[in-house]
Amino acid sequence: MSDNEKKISRRAFLRAGTAAAALGVIGAAQMPGQAAAAATENMTFQASPTGQWSKLHPRHDYGSALVRFVENDDRWLGTSELLSPPQNTSEADMGFNQANRGLLGELPQKGVRNFIPKHPFGGAISFARTLIAPETVVDGEPSPEKFSIPDPEQMSQHIKDAAYFLRADEVGIGKMPPYAYYSHKVKQGADWTKPLEENIYEFTERLPYVIVVMVDQHLETMLASTGYDGISGSQSMRSYHATGNIAVILAKYIRTLGYRARAHHSANYGAPLPPLMIAAGLGELSRTGDCVIHPRLGFRHKLAAVTTDLPLAPDKPIDFGLIDFCRVCKKCADNCPNQSISFDREPVEYNGYLRWNSDFKKCTIFRTTNEEGSSCGRCMKVCPWNSKEDSWFHKAGTWIGSRGEASANLLKSIDDMFGYGTEEIPKYKWWLEWPDNYKVESAATASGGSIYNK
Repeated sequence: MSDNEKKISRRAFLRAGTAAAALGVIGAAQMPGQAAAAATENMTFQASPTGQWSKLHPRHDYGSALVRFVENDDRWLGTSELLSPPQNTSEADMGFNQANRGLLGELPQKGVRNFIPKHPFGGAISFARTLIAPETVVDGEPSPEKFSIPDPEQMSQHIKDAAYFLRADEVGIGKMPPYAYYSHKVKQGADWTKPLEENIYEFTERLPYVIVVMVDQHLETMLASTGYDGISGSQSMRSYHATGNIAVILAKYIRTLGYRARAHHSANYGAPLPPLMIAAGLGELSRTGDCVIHPRLGFRHKLAAVTTDLPLAPDKPIDFGLIDFCRVCKKCADNCPNQSISFDREPVEYNGYLRWNSDFKKCTIFRTTNEEGSSCGRCMKVCPWNSKEDSWFHKAGTWIGSRGEASANLLKSIDDMFGYGTEEIPKYKWWLEWPDNYKVESAATASGGSIYNK
């Protein structure tokens, strides 16, 4: 049987409902029975009477996962336990900057300069990203006269509505963890032939709230992609650009109201985004160590943020059973082409908190020197939490997977049984490829193509 025949058979199987009936979960997925009701009871944030949530999106779209809300607590970041105060890290020590500085070897240093120009479409989108990168765009002085904000919950609802109006897919507001800021930022246009101290400066901002906006990288395109090919980079750049635009507009709007606000996006971060995403109730830290999974979108998202002192009512972090799930799944580690992801059963201590400790240096080296395509998106593609087909069967699987280790094993088995994460659906492939450009020393590099901005 051909691969296409297998895919057709699988889709016919899903439509028939046989699999879910055999698993005893058809009621939860197809009809508002007791099981489905039990799940949805916990999926809606219970806003105060004045309304903390959005009028445009009254509920977070968490898919079918069982989502619980956890209290803001200085001893935890969401469901990640803090064993000691985490230390602020320098942006110069992030993976791509280490490659740019030559700390990971000569080939990654060359490769990072071709990381974006590898695919002309992604490079074009990245160019648009740089237009909103200057400090004068992401930050600025607030208006001298403050608008009155008598109700932080009403303002929170308004900010979320504004973000959804600007085409965000998900929005959350969190208490900004002070340790989540960078200790030092890399200067725009850094020249890594010069000493480190000439390329960085101390980043001193500390504001109480963070608004996090999320954009989906596009399901059908991901289903057609290998995770290596040129479009994988373009998916990232499109979503980075989209979230960056939203963040820049929100920050300017808030400054116009008389409050401090700085946008953080992929061309100018003042903070790494994963802890901000957790604080804003949009996901949990995963086995990959550096990435946060959303209950519906998995890794298939990009983020930007706005830190601010605008009076807001923060959302609560969420728990959808991801620690239990990642403890037993290991599908991202199984499929990592460079073995960068840990197989450990339990998280370990890292910078004062518990996480699975992926090897970001190995990951960076592979991504910057991969000559088979643009970077690497295998963990994103294979993760069972990415929404796959919009089928009741997948929804039933994620509903099951959020209910403990035994259920997690079942979801992974379902995912493997139907080949989710390994398929490529040709009918969705719309882009062109230039594989000669994937070489580390390609025409784009030789002609002085733009380098990765960090």
